[in-house]
Amino acid sequence: MRIFVTGATGFIGSAIVQELIGAGHQVLGLARSDASAQSLAVAGAEVHRGTLEDLDSLRRGAIGSDGVIHTAFIHDFSNMAAAGKTDLHAIEALGAALEGSGRPLVVTSGIGLLAPGRLGTEADAADPKSAGGHRVASEAATLSLETRGVRASLVRLPPSVHGVGDHGFVPFLIAIAREKGVSAYVEEGLNRWPAVHRLDAARLFRLAMEKGLAGSRFHGVADGGVPTRDIAAAIGRHLNLPVVAKSREDAPGHFGWLAHFFGMDCPASSVWTQEQLGWHPTQPGLVADLDGEHYFQL
Repeated sequence: MRIFVTGATGFIGSAIVQELIGAGHQVLGLARSDASAQSLAVAGAEVHRGTLEDLDSLRRGAIGSDGVIHTAFIHDFSNMAAAGKTDLHAIEALGAALEGSGRPLVVTSGIGLLAPGRLGTEADAADPKSAGGHRVASEAATLSLETRGVRASLVRLPPSVHGVGDHGFVPFLIAIAREKGVSAYVEEGLNRWPAVHRLDAARLFRLAMEKGLAGSRFHGVADGGVPTRDIAAAIGRHLNLPVVAKSREDAPGHFGWLAHFFGMDCPASSVWTQEQLGWHPTQPGLVADLDGEHYFQL
């Protein structure tokens, strides 16, 4: 199959490209710059120039492909509402291009859309009041495509997708610990973060594209809920720093914009996903991955 991948040079998207090519698929990757185009060519993918905001380029990429995996997202934490609207418009454009074809569209979403404080499952709808509320409309738009002849499904990813090259929340936590001289967690540190290795996540996207049923929500979860205290302890151990608790009131002063996310309790299950797709994570868990040196090399 010829698969159009948005976000194809990103941390997760680049792993998906390699996973698809390794499984015998052809990849058409969206590239917004010369550097991205060169990276895709080196990886063995065909280059499709365009951007997430260029809806015509998205439609052209989808029309000329046997399926689409959408991982691109503008991670502007200062204006997530606008980022959510851009994502929604991109999904609508991709869906319109695939309408009536029965071809797959796999869209990236987040575990953070679920109601906090309880185990989230694939049966759970997105909670408009959740931390990921800016993506609720995108989930709804994706699932509605089933009625328009598109085999659309969602892959919800956890707060930590980890591995070599990670530039997400965990590296920020490490940088804050270095700056502050302590590795901290919020309150008791019992709030839980699910996690998945990027290579396991990439395989899940491929399986969802190959055989996921229309209207499905899949969870890319390997670690169902790592206590944030354990994450802080691993960071403190490697940096030889004290591990301390911060009250919820003091957390913003210590963590900045990350305080809200690191204080979330969002355990999640992938039991149904594993049963439906035969997906079984094989890579190291988050804490084990933190015990590797790649997170702490300056």
